[in-house]
Amino acid sequence: MDTTHYDLIIIGTGSGNTIITEDYDDKRVAIVENGKFGGTCLNVGCIPTKMYVLAADTAYQARESERLGIDLEFKGADWPAIRDRVFTNRIDLIAAGGEEYRRSDACPNVDVYDQPARFVGPRTIETGTKEGPATITADQVLLAAGSRPFIPDWAEGLDYHTNEDIMRLEKLPTSLTIVGGGFIAMEFAHVFEALGTDVTIVSRSALLRTLDETIRDEFNTLAEKRFNVVHSTVESAHQTEDSIELLLADGTTVSSQHLLLATGRVPNGDELEVQNGGIEMLPNHSVKVDEFGRTTAEGVWALGDISSPYQLKHVANAEARAVGANLLAAFAGEEPTMTMPHEHVPYAVFTHPQIATVGLTEEQAVAAGHDVTTKIQRYGDVAYGWALEDTTGVVKLVADKQSGRLLGAHYMGPQASTLIQQAITIMAFDLDLRDVPRKQYWIHPALAEVTENAILGLDLDFALA
Repeated sequence: MDTTHYDLIIIGTGSGNTIITEDYDDKRVAIVENGKFGGTCLNVGCIPTKMYVLAADTAYQARESERLGIDLEFKGADWPAIRDRVFTNRIDLIAAGGEEYRRSDACPNVDVYDQPARFVGPRTIETGTKEGPATITADQVLLAAGSRPFIPDWAEGLDYHTNEDIMRLEKLPTSLTIVGGGFIAMEFAHVFEALGTDVTIVSRSALLRTLDETIRDEFNTLAEKRFNVVHSTVESAHQTEDSIELLLADGTTVSSQHLLLATGRVPNGDELEVQNGGIEMLPNHSVKVDEFGRTTAEGVWALGDISSPYQLKHVANAEARAVGANLLAAFAGEEPTMTMPHEHVPYAVFTHPQIATVGLTEEQAVAAGHDVTTKIQRYGDVAYGWALEDTTGVVKLVADKQSGRLLGAHYMGPQASTLIQQAITIMAFDLDLRDVPRKQYWIHPALAEVTENAILGLDLDFALA
């Protein structure tokens, strides 16, 4: 088998694909992708799930309309229409277009390989195309091959679903059991229950357990009113013609038409057999990298879910910008200068209520030795909260009394993922909270006033001039 040499090999077409800018026009590049172009976020993650969430939010509004004096009725969901709007009319076209572009004359310096990849030596990879197998080598290799759903042993042999296929079901399930209590579990719980499915959640611990305690406890109270939440673990499972039955550790059973596994994700380092390339892999199959994105093997880099402590698309994109610059430096014979951007990383959970958070929880701030002040601000205590007739929205800010610095911000309620950007800006630019409230206008009566009031509620010596 002949070996083809490249300047750069990129494995994965999520954020890794963004590396190839005009700065690489003089480089010969190989892209390896045995799935759909665009990676997890585009095809089975962030983007399609949020398109489903919007449909779910719209359906759910009917339940909440009475408090506004409006009589709305949810008459049901056209699941095939939702599915086709998301995939046939949008996602699949973008994925196909991305692959077509990289294969086209517009990218004459790029070759696409569409078979699985594995290392067989230092910067040496076995892969292939539909025409046959191939061995490729490169001066530099970038691993951006993402992660996959974790499948527990007890699920072997079952017709289970994960985030990778649950959105493409032919029909809306009448009942669904979700095993897991994290981001994926909570978003799909909202989607399916809002659209008419009877949802049971099996989670060994509190739902969204890593949240700040205040937000976590309030969310769990709300979730238990809406879903059938069972705190236990699965001992075994049995499948019949029309249902899947789970035997739980507490001796009870749960049965439903469909089963969704949302029990975490596993980095794909093992599938690439990276150890054959001299690349160190952590016990969870994550590829070990330094602060510049370099692996333990010369000329091999990694970014995104396969190596990052944050399985978030916005982090993978930021890592791609850093590694892209460092790769160019490597080609020029220079040392890397861009460190992985892991400060003030925010995230949002697009469930109901929506949740967003950045920075330390109160418990973490106390443990870190800060002189902590906190404020819990209700949406319902500001004017737009009155308009919403909101009873569940809440903001919790965590700050340092001595420095006036914001340490953490935690939002639950309408527009949480947008509102938190104010807090992200405060932290990213190291602003003093004692100056923030009165050095800018806060539009009245916009919901942003919930942040203004939360800041003013902290035990700080404010400059109120």
